[in-house]
Amino acid sequence: MVNEFLILGAIELEESPFHLLDYFVVLAYLAILVRMGFYFAKRNTRTDDYFLAGRRIPWWAATLSVFSTQLSAVTFMAIPAKAFGADWATILINLGIILVAPLTVFFFLPIYRRKHVTSIYEYLEMRFGYGMRVYGSISFTVLQIAKMGVFLLLPSLALATVTGLNLYLCIGVMGLLCTVYTVMGGIEAVVWTDVMQSIVLVGGGVLCIGTIFAAEEYNFSAMWDLADSNDKFHIFTTEGTWGLKSDVFWVWIVGGFFIQLVPFISDQVPMQRLLSTPTEKSATLVVWSHALIVVPASLLFFGLGTALFVFYHSRPELLTEGFQNDIIVPWFIARELPMGLSGLVIAGLFAATMSTVDSGMHSISTSLVKDIYEKLRSNTDDITRLKMARFFTIAAGVLGTLSAVLISKQDAKSLWDLLLLLMALFGSTLAGVFLLGVFTKRAHSLGVIIGIVSSGGTLIIIKNVENSPFHGVLTAAAGVITCVVVGYIASLLLPSTSRPLGGLTWNTLGEEEASS
Repeated sequence: MVNEFLILGAIELEESPFHLLDYFVVLAYLAILVRMGFYFAKRNTRTDDYFLAGRRIPWWAATLSVFSTQLSAVTFMAIPAKAFGADWATILINLGIILVAPLTVFFFLPIYRRKHVTSIYEYLEMRFGYGMRVYGSISFTVLQIAKMGVFLLLPSLALATVTGLNLYLCIGVMGLLCTVYTVMGGIEAVVWTDVMQSIVLVGGGVLCIGTIFAAEEYNFSAMWDLADSNDKFHIFTTEGTWGLKSDVFWVWIVGGFFIQLVPFISDQVPMQRLLSTPTEKSATLVVWSHALIVVPASLLFFGLGTALFVFYHSRPELLTEGFQNDIIVPWFIARELPMGLSGLVIAGLFAATMSTVDSGMHSISTSLVKDIYEKLRSNTDDITRLKMARFFTIAAGVLGTLSAVLISKQDAKSLWDLLLLLMALFGSTLAGVFLLGVFTKRAHSLGVIIGIVSSGGTLIIIKNVENSPFHGVLTAAAGVITCVVVGYIASLLLPSTSRPLGGLTWNTLGEEEASS
């Protein structure tokens, strides 16, 4: 579905629906973001401030930051577009976080917090050796740069299409501004701009639904009946085959669980927010609160898509011939919201992209400094490390922006398929490594390497076989499960030198507590 964004450049506009006031609102909003970066810059005198804000981020701000980062502009547009064109079946993917939250809270978060890590890949060195730490850091970096390019490009294409703005101007402005305030303000600038962005995004969704209700004269009953008669509220499929390739409900639930599992146990981006809070208890509140927020937020954005269906069902003349469903949200914002308000919500779409990209570039910087630079240059002082952190942030911003420009000039479908493969290869296999580390005592580095290779091979086969036996939503599950099963069996069969495990697995956490 999302790769349809990549042909939006073919849609021509007769005139831009944006007004001078809208442009002013967008520029003012972006200026506020940059100002926040400069405000927090004075607090960043140490790497601990730059990476973790001195662990002084309140739990509620960290919650909104995680929410804003996970809710990218692609998601903000793709969820309503899916509900607009189809139904609510994919909401089961979002609700997977409810199953993942207790796993994160009770098994992973205590280890990361009590080991006082800054990069979660430090844990991999403690558990399996430094080589696995480098693997984790490099895998994360490659994946994030690829994702940054896509998350910059897709919203830029949509925004350029519906507002008349130049595509490369959109990419360049977002990439540049993200880099500026992230370099200056560090994690505090990222978190507090994310807080503002999450409020604007949710407010924008509510504003859009309110505008539709007003246009439909608040006849909620008629709106519901129209949507229901077109099967727009369909979620659970129980009929048909129950195989791994079917659309039956359990496939979406299992797939959603593993899709949500990957970032919340093995991705530095959300974990860095949890590590930036004052205590383990406050970090726990972040996980639970985020899981609770996702439920009403999902209802809001799926509801927006259904409301858009009702709105345009009686006004088909407002959609141009050959219209792509994936731009329905910015299309509605630019054309139906009042002047000024449309600028604010479009600014929110810019901000949604920036909240995902700034988080990626900052976490790349954290990982490269902590996992690689400090190991190679262990005798450098903290000031030098802070300079390197800012350098890596700039480099990540430049590479992410260039990646978006490069993708825009290449074959869209093949690059999108490549991104999905990279996400599966580096995301799900890395999650499998963390599961082996936390839940088993017998897993060792050689066995884990075999698990990684097997998982990667399995995913490549699944992606390239013509009639895959797996539903696409199960790709992450296939990668994680293969890595865990093969890695564990290989560890049982192959000899390895024993390593101290105190505090490194779920059932040895108490051993460290007793000795500390």
